[in-house]
Amino acid sequence: MHRSSASAPASAPATSTPLPTPSLRRIPAPFSAATDSGTARASGASGSSGSSGSSGSAGTHASAYVSALELFSIGIGPSSSHTVGPMRAARDLIERMRTAGTLDGAARVTVELFGSLGATGIGHGTPDAIVAGLTGAEPETVDPDAVRAAWSGWHDGDELLLGGSRPIAFARADVTFSPFTRLPGHPNALTFVALDADGGELARETYFSVGGGFIRRDGEEDGADGGSEASTAAAAASAPTAFRTADQLLALCAAEGATIAELARRSELETHPGRSEAELDAGLDAIWTAMTECIDAGLHHDGLLPGELKVRRRAAAIRGQLEAEPTTALPGDWLGIYALAVNEQNAAGGRVVTAPTNGAAGILPAVARYWLDFLCTRDTDEEARAGLREFLLTATALGSLFRANASISGAEGGCQAEVGSASAMAAGGLTAVLGGTPAQVENAAEIAMEHHLGLTCDPVGGLVQIPCIERNAIAASTAVTAARLALRGDGTHHVSLDTVVETMRQTGADMSTKYKETSEGGLAVNVVEC
Repeated sequence: MHRSSASAPASAPATSTPLPTPSLRRIPAPFSAATDSGTARASGASGSSGSSGSSGSAGTHASAYVSALELFSIGIGPSSSHTVGPMRAARDLIERMRTAGTLDGAARVTVELFGSLGATGIGHGTPDAIVAGLTGAEPETVDPDAVRAAWSGWHDGDELLLGGSRPIAFARADVTFSPFTRLPGHPNALTFVALDADGGELARETYFSVGGGFIRRDGEEDGADGGSEASTAAAAASAPTAFRTADQLLALCAAEGATIAELARRSELETHPGRSEAELDAGLDAIWTAMTECIDAGLHHDGLLPGELKVRRRAAAIRGQLEAEPTTALPGDWLGIYALAVNEQNAAGGRVVTAPTNGAAGILPAVARYWLDFLCTRDTDEEARAGLREFLLTATALGSLFRANASISGAEGGCQAEVGSASAMAAGGLTAVLGGTPAQVENAAEIAMEHHLGLTCDPVGGLVQIPCIERNAIAASTAVTAARLALRGDGTHHVSLDTVVETMRQTGADMSTKYKETSEGGLAVNVVEC
């Protein structure tokens, strides 16, 4: 293998510039008093709002691009939409109450989980994440061990410290599940109600967890806080590199004589004027460090995964087999276990990077590590790091198109939206670092996405394990195949990426809710849980 060791865990990374707090994920607007309107809006928001895009029109004036430092966020497993998003929503509620001066009057907080959150929330650790978020925890920094039993191991009668300071009575029954109630704003919805000692309502907020750890608060328009989100959205809309479709992206590349990664880099700096190029590189490097450390951790952990299925980890055992048979081990064998390793860590609730979701978190790291270990011909470590940044930026531009024009949420579009998007992003990233043209990158992404169309999300037992873990390994292989096919052509092909993205959106809209992260159909009802 070339530059990284698969047989030894990565050493602790050197101190680097911390990742900027993703402003799109935790809305800093002042808390608003509860009203009687409370009806979830069906309209979506632009790429800068945290919407997955398919819930409504985002407006043709807005750029699709979302920062790599927000699309790839470091958090915990097992789900970006069911774990990371709800934790951010709970913390956002607390911060709004603190701003409004109502936190110190709170005596009780209840939360109701709707739709997919209500159906598979227990298996995805949603109530645990909410309790952690209510105490002020953030996905980027929380100890995963502190989250795993925050609700499931809660002793009724114990006090919960809201925001780490305000003690309230809390019971497990304060989290309720309504799987058959779907709010129009998004299938992943949750409503918090904060009460004072007399039962008076201090706050009522509904949030939508729209995929990839992004959240949207009901009733809030784009840039409603008038702060950083509004300025970022305005900058994105007026940026010279603004694009909404793959065709527009390719036209920009042709006009500027630039690669997709170079345009993505310019978009990062244009839409975040206070961010330097060094800070962007430090952020990208931190993302890659978290990804590769997750691979190494998964390659060195065995045993059973949490949950009633008692699924045994396999990545570490297969690593041992490959190391014992180096002459027969193929690069594709390592590609597969890199993906298994990440998704086993994710299923265990470990530290993971949304890429662009947790359920699909193994594909991009596996393909990038495969390139680094087996295909990279760059002479120095710094050149290899530059290649990884190129991979991530290319993947970000492609992922932004899926998020803005279709969805990256399994509850909204099925697994095609998660694993399909990730495979396409990885295919494009690999094509780019292997020297492909923008047209070949677009072709690779199209091939990978086209052959995931219609893929359902049917997690057995509501756990992100079967078929999710193996599915990431297969999708990583598909990404490599798509890249190789595209590199053998000149970028000319019959089906455009834009056509496939729109087809994915339509397919997700037509797909029965049984196959969209509810565990009510497919393998989830045909595999005996034992």
